[in-house]
Amino acid sequence: MEKVMGLALEKGVVIFSKSSCCMCYAVKILFQGIGVEPLVYELDHDPDGREMERALMRMGCAPPVPAVFIGGKLRGSTNEIMSLHLSGSLNQMIKPYQQHQNLS
Repeated sequence: MEKVMGLALEKGVVIFSKSSCCMCYAVKILFQGIGVEPLVYELDHDPDGREMERALMRMGCAPPVPAVFIGGKLRGSTNEIMSLHLSGSLNQMIKPYQQHQNLS
């Protein structure tokens, strides 16, 4: 769990993912579309991936990926992130980490 928390603090938006996960891909594309380049850890490419996956499940992530951290805090998986996005709350959370502002 320490490794997960340490990695989650490395950048404003961190996503723990698996390269074969379509929901992970959707969440990554969502963040890119709103001007955030998240730091992505592909657990299936990391030698400690299985242990990090277990740590994410102990933290309450079910399924364990995608697990999104914003400002070092676990914000949830696909359903939670999409709900935050649809309600407008996600934009407020990510403002400090946006690389460009949407012009729409």
